[in-house]
Amino acid sequence: MARSLIDPTRAPVAFGLRAVPQLFEQLDHPETSRRLPVLASLCDLMHDPEQIYHTVTGGFMEQLKVLLKDEDPSVRTETCELLHLMTSHSIGRRALLSCLLLPPLSQLLDDPSSSCRRSVLRVLNRLTLLPAGAEALLTLVPKLMLKLREEEEQEEEEEEEVQVLLLSTLSTCSRLDALPALASDGVVLLGQKLSHRSPDIRREAAAAMMALSVCEEGRRRVCEEDLLPVLVDLLKDEDVEVQANAAGVIMYTVIITTGKHQCLDLNVIPILLDLVSNNKEEEEEEEERKRRRRRRRKALVLYSLRALTALAEAPEGRRLLLEQLPRLLRRSEAEEEDQDIRRAAQTAVRVVTWTP
Repeated sequence: MARSLIDPTRAPVAFGLRAVPQLFEQLDHPETSRRLPVLASLCDLMHDPEQIYHTVTGGFMEQLKVLLKDEDPSVRTETCELLHLMTSHSIGRRALLSCLLLPPLSQLLDDPSSSCRRSVLRVLNRLTLLPAGAEALLTLVPKLMLKLREEEEQEEEEEEEVQVLLLSTLSTCSRLDALPALASDGVVLLGQKLSHRSPDIRREAAAAMMALSVCEEGRRRVCEEDLLPVLVDLLKDEDVEVQANAAGVIMYTVIITTGKHQCLDLNVIPILLDLVSNNKEEEEEEEERKRRRRRRRKALVLYSLRALTALAEAPEGRRLLLEQLPRLLRRSEAEEEDQDIRRAAQTAVRVVTWTP
């Protein structure tokens, strides 16, 4: 007897333009066992941007809003996964926002199913790729902070992805407006994540902290919570992006006088100079990976140079940097140097050597 090739976890899919409409017609079936294979087949189709377009323009988004409130957690989770795949394309992100799916989605942040909650966070994180999406999520920042605090208390290994998603979403929202996160005691909570064992969590926490440090209140709170020693330690992290994000926080914090004094007390100038002088390249890496690493290295060097420039405004900082001026001059005069780095180094030299 020939073995059946039919996958019981998938519903049959019609050909061409009938595929999406036919599947959505079957989603009205009252039995969960019939709807789940349909949702699985729809998820398969959503890897094709053309099928996402047919879903958005076919008027099916309202039907998904109903499924987000389904009694069965498997249906809610699979619906969120469907939305996650749709939001891989800009048309899907825009459709989700315009169809007001964000309120029912945000309610699922408290869903009893951990898989559903994780899927919701993936969707929200994708929405922040649109400026309008990040703006829409600003009202959810207090709730996202609360969820991050709950995840901290659990500290389960499998919840690491959830923490990374929360931190990444908060980081993007805070770059748009830092005040909601600051009002939710964000500096303290993010500060606790800076020493996490996971480099992904350290990286995202430092990125979110950098977003909060853009404003005066954020810089002041970083100093008050005594986080600069932790951030200076992160400058020696093995992950280049962790280093870059930590340097970014320091760059903003040393704008204020308290930040300058605390960093000088921590002897940060030699560490920043080492980062500026380090031209280490991983020759054996593949080209694309090397480009990504080069971009991160550039950010790290730029942030370090700008931090040194701000520290040079303090008498003690200027004295220390005058002693190390040749290192900055080499960076500012190298013809093969990236132009952004070269200009930043030249600015640092001008501030260090300035005399009234």
